[in-house]
Amino acid sequence: MAKSKLTFICQACGAVYTRWQGKCESCGEWNTIVEENASGGIGGGPQRGSRRKGRPSALLPLSGEIEEAPRIVSGIDELDRATGGGIVRGSAILIGGDPGIGKSTLLMQAAAALARRGNSVVYVSGEEAVAQVRLRAQRLQAADTDVMLMAETNVEDILATLAEAKRPDLLIIDSIQTLWSDFAESAPGTVTQVRAGVQALVKYAKSSGSAVILVGHVTKDGQIAGPRVVEHMVDAVLYFEGEGGHHFRILRTVKNRFGPTDEIGVFEMGGEGLREVANPSELFLGERNAKSPGAAVFAGMEGTRPVLVEIQALVAPSALGTPRRAVVGWDQPRLAMVLAVLDAHCGVRLGQHDVYLNVAGGFRISEPAADLAVAAALVSSLSGAPLPSDCVYFGEVSLSGAVRPVAHAAQRLKEAEKLGFSRSVLPDSTADLPKSPGMRVEAVEALPDLVAKVAAGGAIPGSGEEA
Repeated sequence: MAKSKLTFICQACGAVYTRWQGKCESCGEWNTIVEENASGGIGGGPQRGSRRKGRPSALLPLSGEIEEAPRIVSGIDELDRATGGGIVRGSAILIGGDPGIGKSTLLMQAAAALARRGNSVVYVSGEEAVAQVRLRAQRLQAADTDVMLMAETNVEDILATLAEAKRPDLLIIDSIQTLWSDFAESAPGTVTQVRAGVQALVKYAKSSGSAVILVGHVTKDGQIAGPRVVEHMVDAVLYFEGEGGHHFRILRTVKNRFGPTDEIGVFEMGGEGLREVANPSELFLGERNAKSPGAAVFAGMEGTRPVLVEIQALVAPSALGTPRRAVVGWDQPRLAMVLAVLDAHCGVRLGQHDVYLNVAGGFRISEPAADLAVAAALVSSLSGAPLPSDCVYFGEVSLSGAVRPVAHAAQRLKEAEKLGFSRSVLPDSTADLPKSPGMRVEAVEALPDLVAKVAAGGAIPGSGEEA
C-alpha cells in the first residue's frame, strides 16, 4: 500500500511545500496553499526492495512513413475549424470558459451532431444529474440522438464502466474539477485530484483511441483553474470566450498538437443554443455609424481567418491631474506606446486628455497590426474629422514612428473587398500584393503622414496606388 505523506500545495500553480505559508513563492499568490494528503502512487517513490527493473523499449528511426492523424468530423464547421479540421482520435482536448458562457451547450450540440453521423458518444456529467442533462438536450433539440449519459465523479468507476461497454468515439467529461480518484486522498477540485484525474483520462485516450474532451473551470483572471501541468498533458487547449452583454461566443485555440494555433470559431447564442457564424466580420460591423469621428475599421487575422472589426476611440479634455486611459479589447501598454509615438513624432499632444479605446462587439485583439487603426481612430476623435467609411487600416507602428509591414496583407485586403470596402491604408513596405481593380491602396511610410491626412479631413487622395 502506498505511503501517505502530508504536503502543502498551491492551488494556483501546483507548487509543493513542506509547511504552510501565506504567499506562494512560485506564482506570488496569497492564501492559495492548502494542506493535502498525497499518496505515493506513480512517482511517489517505492519502498526498498519493491523496485523492478526497467523494461527496454523499441528505438525507431526518425525517418519513415507519415500517416495523417485520423479525425472525427463533427459537422459543426466552427468547432472543426478551431480543432484544426476535426477531433483527432485518441487525443485529449481541454476546454475552459467563464461560468454560464455556454461550454455545456456547445458540447451537447457537438455530441448530438457526432451521434447523428454514426459516432458513439458518452457524456459524463459531474455537476448535473441525468434529468438535468436531458432537460438541456430537449431544449437544444438533441434528445433524439443516441448519446449515452452518466452522472459520476469517481475516475475509477468511469473507466470501469467504459471498459465493460463498447469503446466510444468521443468521451466528454464535464468537468475535471468534480472528479476524484481513489489514489489521491485530497478533496475534489484540488491540484492533486485534478492532476490524477486528467492523467488517468489521458492514459485512457491514448490506449483506447477514444477522443476525450475535458471541461475546466477558470479563475478570476480567465485562466483554466488547476495546475498548469494539465495544459501540458492534453493535446489541445481551447478557450470559450464571450461578453455577458453580447450574444456571440468565440472558441479560441491556444494550443493544438494536430493543427494551427490562434484559430477561432464564432458562434451566436440564442434561445435554441449556439448558431454558427460563417462570416464574423459582418457580425462585428453590423452596427457602424460611418459619420462619427473616432471609428476606424481594422483588418485583422485570427489564425487563418481574416476578421474586420471596428475600433472606437474617444479623446476628451480631462479635468483630472492624471488623465484616464481606459481600454476594452486591446492591450493597455500597447495604447500607451502609440500615445507616446504620437506625442514624440507627430506633435499630437494628449497629455491633458482622457483617452477611451474600445473594440466594438466585445472582440479582443492581440496582434500589433492594429496600431495603425488605433492611431487613426485617436487622431480622428481629437480632430473631429470622420474617417472614410469604405476604408480599412492595418500596420504595426514602431517606436521611431515608422509603419512596419504585417503578415497576410493579401488576405486582409481580400476580406475587406468582399465586404464592400474599396480603400485601404497599409505600410509602404508591404509588397507582393495581388492586383485588384476594386481596392485602392494608400501606402504610409511613417505615422506623421497618416496623421496629416486624417487631420486634414480623413480623406485619402484620389491618386492612391491601385493594388
